[in-house]
Amino acid sequence: MIDFTVQRYRELLRALMNNGYQFQTFAEFIAKPGKKSIVLRHDVDLLPKNSLAFAKLQALKGIKGTYYFRAVPESWDEKIILKIAELGHEIGYHYECLTTTKGDLEAGIQDFRNNLFALRELTPVSTICMHGSPLSKYDSKDLWKTYRYQDFGIVGEPYFDINYDKVYYLTDTGRKWDGHKTSVRDRVNTRFTKTFHSTPEIVEALKNAAFPNQVMFTFHPQRWNDSIIKWSKELVLQNVKNVVKKHFYVKNDSKIKTQ
Repeated sequence: MIDFTVQRYRELLRALMNNGYQFQTFAEFIAKPGKKSIVLRHDVDLLPKNSLAFAKLQALKGIKGTYYFRAVPESWDEKIILKIAELGHEIGYHYECLTTTKGDLEAGIQDFRNNLFALRELTPVSTICMHGSPLSKYDSKDLWKTYRYQDFGIVGEPYFDINYDKVYYLTDTGRKWDGHKTSVRDRVNTRFTKTFHSTPEIVEALKNAAFPNQVMFTFHPQRWNDSIIKWSKELVLQNVKNVVKKHFYVKNDSKIKTQ
């Protein structure tokens, strides 16, 4: 069976449940992390209907996740945001303010404020997460070198408020679980050296009880499709993006090393 299908996602959830993990939203984990806990983070970059499908599947199993929405038409679907919130999941803001304002800090924090408040008109929001915008020269996390997200009632941001020496991080960036190697911004500093390439590898580790106790997964649901046409289209697009991102990463990494 091919990877990155909804069926594979079901298998992963089943394996996690069979191993007795507690599923927490990111806000819950920040407040009181479980000893054997999974945070399912979903970055709703595109195709919000895919995220709704994930949210419904989780709800049927009594699982809660966290969904981060961008303030762009291809992500921000108010009906879907409300439906996912009604299913009991956490909604957060997937900010990219320095990209949209081309590095202007004052405009960036105003953009952040406006979008956060607009999202809070729909549902409570207590956590945020940076959108990588890999082809942008601006890193929106830099906004917090000048401002404090805590001043907006935000309790957590995954790139700042998790100790990844204790929490194992897995992201499907690049449409593979070891895509962090060439990721531009979806990267964390960690002591963990074990990596996985495919979802079946993760499931096998779970079956063998060889998986960490505290884990954050990051999913991009637009990548997960049972339709072979949609699956193939996403594969081709992602492969092209990976080549571009790898070039961008190597170019910028070289600049950093020579500074």
